[in-house]
Amino acid sequence: MPLIPEEPQIHESAQGPRATPASGRTAPTPRPVPGPRPAAPPRPGRPGSLRPTPPAQRTGAVGPKPGPAGPAATATPAASAPAPAAASATPQIQLIPAPAAGALDAAEEAVDLLLESGRAPGDVLVITTGEPHPWAAHELSFGEASYWAQHDARDDVFYADAAVVDRAASRPVVVVAVNGGSDTIAATALPLALTRAGALLIVCGDPQQINSVLGVGV
Repeated sequence: MPLIPEEPQIHESAQGPRATPASGRTAPTPRPVPGPRPAAPPRPGRPGSLRPTPPAQRTGAVGPKPGPAGPAATATPAASAPAPAAASATPQIQLIPAPAAGALDAAEEAVDLLLESGRAPGDVLVITTGEPHPWAAHELSFGEASYWAQHDARDDVFYADAAVVDRAASRPVVVVAVNGGSDTIAATALPLALTRAGALLIVCGDPQQINSVLGVGV
């Protein structure tokens, strides 16, 4: 009889501690879930594998290029060279309507726009048919030698009177301010200004007078 109560106590104590360590041992098994995290290291490997591929393509692309480059250089450039030379023959003409009293101010605004757009100051020549530009009057006070020396230096915008246009050299852009003077002066200055303009002629003044002198509608 005393053996019967002892047996269940022994079996229960044996099952109790065995169950607890078993449950404790099973807990670490879900911990390997951070196992997918080692999959992260292959991510840096992917860009590394992509980097070798472009150099492989570059080496392949460089090979065929030298082949066609040789024959193409012999035929095409010689034929295309004379075409742009003929295209830049005639200058464009732009008219800025302005009264005689405001023609010089309109010319100054045109020069400012040219310089702001990237045109070099030495590329611009300004001609006046009436009262000379204040800069020209100031520089002529030091003598014509220093005045024309600045013209030859081509370092800045040059202002000249219509009476001396024939002495001025051509520049890419010529701006004419019809700010007075007789019709004869304008009729002489505008055609000369057109011959001095390499790419662009801007005329500020009365549109009817300018069109009648140049003989074209601008």
